[in-house]
Amino acid sequence: MTTPTRAPRTDEPASALLSTLAAQGATGALSTESGIVYLATGHVVHVESAVTPDLGDLLTHSGALAPDGWWEAIDRAGRRCRVGRQLVDSGHLAAGALELCHLGALFDAAYFVLAQDGPALRFRPGAAHWLGAVRSVPVDTVLRESRRRRELLHRIWPEPAVDRAPLARVPGPDAADLPARRGRTLAQVDGVRTAAQIATALACRTFHTLVELRRLAAAGLVAPVAPLVRAPSPAPAPAPHPAPASAEPGPTPRPAAPDEPDTALLRRLLHALEAL
Repeated sequence: MTTPTRAPRTDEPASALLSTLAAQGATGALSTESGIVYLATGHVVHVESAVTPDLGDLLTHSGALAPDGWWEAIDRAGRRCRVGRQLVDSGHLAAGALELCHLGALFDAAYFVLAQDGPALRFRPGAAHWLGAVRSVPVDTVLRESRRRRELLHRIWPEPAVDRAPLARVPGPDAADLPARRGRTLAQVDGVRTAAQIATALACRTFHTLVELRRLAAAGLVAPVAPLVRAPSPAPAPAPHPAPASAEPGPTPRPAAPDEPDTALLRRLLHALEAL
């Protein structure tokens, strides 16, 4: 199979272009607005998205790997794209544990990258991820699993804003007698954290966290935080007339003070949080 030699910008949906690249046996990185899919000989080897915890967060927050061991592997093998192999060879992590965590992170990120199936931005032939080879997955499997997750979450609660927006508790409904995992998830909802941040705090895969959050939303216990609309700024006051020049030297100018916080905005934020 041949790998494309150009990296064009395209408006083709990401899922369609992934299928084309898989048929070509391509190697490289496909960028979308939500993340990057890395391919090797037509198979998906890694997916990353800014709205999901990365593999390092999952490994270190779960206690499977010490942070020092993670950063040591990146320092030693990141430039050679062999971080995964370094983790195993150094004895920091068992191969099976790395593979399991890697697949969870891959499918979590792929869900967000493919959730809206927006246009692919560009393909960079030959680009490789610094993690290196851990486990490859056929493109058809990634597409099918992303679709299955999207349909499952829609059946639980059809509002996808829960997946990305900061979430807050809704006063009123009784939260007692929740299953343990759902109760732990609800305890992390603070009006600021998103689903990905809650997943990181729980050292849990994002999809499992999304399932619990959508169930909480369906029960009326959580809701996305509506963005605050900032009032328009008043028109600037007219500049004062310059003072007459003087032969006497003036005082040394003081350094410019940092911008004062918008106290009105902070007050509205405080009131909104108290109301929530």
